[in-house]
Amino acid sequence: MQSPLWAPIRSQYRTDSIAKCPSFLLDCSRTVVQDRSPPAIVTCEDLLFSGVDSVCQPPLQVSIRLPLHASSIIDGYLCQTPDTYTHIFDLWIVIQNRMSSLNGQQWGVTQPISSSESSEGEKKVTVAMMEELRRQNAFETEEESRTRELVLGRVATLVKKFVHDVSISRGLSEAAALAAGGKIFTFGSYRLGVHGPGSDIDTLCVVPKHVSREDFFDVFETMLRDFEGVSEVSGVPEAYVPIVKTKIQGIAIDFLMARLALPTIPDDLSLQDDNLLKNLDERCIRSLNGSRVTDEILRLVPNVAVFRDALRCIKLWAQRRAIYSNVNGFLGGVAWAMLVARICQLYPNAVAGAIVSRFFIIMYQWSWPQPVLLKQIEEGPLQVRVWNPKLYPGDRSHRMPIITPAYPAMCATHNVTESTQMIMTEEFKRGADIVDKIVFGSMQWLELFTKHDFFHKYRYYLQITASTGNQDLQIKWSGTVESRIRQLVMKLEYVDALTLAHPFIKGFDQTLHCLNEEEVRACASGEVPDVVVRRKKEDAEGKEGASIVYTTSFYIGLAIEPKQPGATGPRRLDISYPTTEFQKLVKMWEKYDDSSMGIVVRHIKSSSLPDYVFDGTERQPKPTLKRSKTNKGSGKSGNNCPDLPNKKQKKSPLSPTDIQSLTSPKAEHPLSSLAPIQPPTVVEAPPPGASVYTTAVKDPADIKSPHLPLGESAAVVGTAQ
Repeated sequence: MQSPLWAPIRSQYRTDSIAKCPSFLLDCSRTVVQDRSPPAIVTCEDLLFSGVDSVCQPPLQVSIRLPLHASSIIDGYLCQTPDTYTHIFDLWIVIQNRMSSLNGQQWGVTQPISSSESSEGEKKVTVAMMEELRRQNAFETEEESRTRELVLGRVATLVKKFVHDVSISRGLSEAAALAAGGKIFTFGSYRLGVHGPGSDIDTLCVVPKHVSREDFFDVFETMLRDFEGVSEVSGVPEAYVPIVKTKIQGIAIDFLMARLALPTIPDDLSLQDDNLLKNLDERCIRSLNGSRVTDEILRLVPNVAVFRDALRCIKLWAQRRAIYSNVNGFLGGVAWAMLVARICQLYPNAVAGAIVSRFFIIMYQWSWPQPVLLKQIEEGPLQVRVWNPKLYPGDRSHRMPIITPAYPAMCATHNVTESTQMIMTEEFKRGADIVDKIVFGSMQWLELFTKHDFFHKYRYYLQITASTGNQDLQIKWSGTVESRIRQLVMKLEYVDALTLAHPFIKGFDQTLHCLNEEEVRACASGEVPDVVVRRKKEDAEGKEGASIVYTTSFYIGLAIEPKQPGATGPRRLDISYPTTEFQKLVKMWEKYDDSSMGIVVRHIKSSSLPDYVFDGTERQPKPTLKRSKTNKGSGKSGNNCPDLPNKKQKKSPLSPTDIQSLTSPKAEHPLSSLAPIQPPTVVEAPPPGASVYTTAVKDPADIKSPHLPLGESAAVVGTAQ
């Protein structure tokens, strides 16, 4: 359908004058606003180009949504609605990138693998993929989208007021304070256009040079607490990237701040200029990096709409397969976006379904540690470290380097370990196998998004439980413990007989109401008595000795080497050194208090996993702990599953195998007496030649290795990287 709103404008612009595109787009926007009563929303249908001479080949449908209010555009700049100018710029990127693809421009650091258009079959597969993504609730509702836009508009006004108030306190005149400006930039999944229901909005507050970081946490955080619709505010000024987390009208927002060396922040400010980084501290540069990287990714993909659809699919897949977590050694949102962007560069004219298919194959075959680059690494105006494995030994140690395209270039994946790399490679292989079957019609897209099997996969697990008696303290303590788990994984990788250590991507929080010290200790150890699990708050209120314990438990799956031929008896797995070193590491936290914080590491069998890690009926029935006398007398077990406990199973939740010195009457708090130890663990190793995984999951070794379609070669990928 051709929109009449574009008719007066399309005939005025040709390829030779498309450089005026920002004005061109604003003219289009004004036409829409004049033609409708505000607030006017421009939808995909309004942005359908049909036969615009040589500007674009028909039809080009731009799948973005522009919130345009009549009062929001003044002289081409943002006024009231914060993302209006940003979305208009997005539209220009779509047109500009599409023209470049049609003209045969090279995207990225190599020639494309294929510049061919996708087949009709791939287009049908893409349609089916998008339908499944909608069924999977990957898109937010229209109402939630409008709420986000309104909230961002209010936030943009609040930031300007914050800068104004600080300016007045610094002695500036009213006119100078108003001119000081202040602007917000979104980044992350929201800016990339792949956010879903309930996603947070990563937001950067850019302020002039007379506004300090202390002002941000003292003044702005206070203003947020008094802001209408705010339900929670939590500032973390000591974080590597200082942040304020809040929730406004049910929308979670993470605020970063960057203080530029400018007296004022104009509304048309762009962060693309590297010179803006001059005279900034490291924290401001890191804060700016998120927004600069996100914008650069959008500039470097041939087709923004295809990139977004493919990334939305890969993001959902990574979340479902539990490999979406930078802090735990997998990949975060930016890294996944850069991988998808690189595949888009290698197939500039492909549809989203074809991009997803090639993504799994190429990522499985990628020659790590060859870096993934969206453009050549550039030097800049600052004396700052730029990723360079030839110069820096630390950069050479990166196992899966994915390099940010904005200056200064950094590795977004320095947290990846040997184990997590192995796990992601297995998932790439699995994904390639499934999508190949989808293309040939023997599977549906639903199969790709099947939930992970982490808690069914291994015979043994490590359980790390962080505990306190205060809810606010628990958030910080558990976050500190989680940030160090990667170090534990790396130490476990050196343990003999361990093939890999697989960290789960999130912790499990519990609020437990205890009636005595013994229950407190049991809960803090990670073995919560059933009576405590069932107890409600009102059941414990007013009772003598009652207390609340807040716990967060993290899990690491342990894959154990099969027995060597001829080996007999169980194997002893000594993990005392890595667990002891891990506990020392977390206790080095400057705010650690032995009297109020607990940390326990213990090994458990899969059959002893708590119910809360399973969904609904997902858990297999727990085995009986008794063996028949017949089997006992014959020396045979009636239980052939290696996951099941033997007759020496610990019955007490407070076994000294896991917890030491639980009877300390002088302790200020029961948690202070929890000093975990890990003696050698007796394990049932898989028999010779068996998989390191349980029989409940498919061994990745049984999946055939994927290959690109006939006529496509990934050899070109490594020629310039």
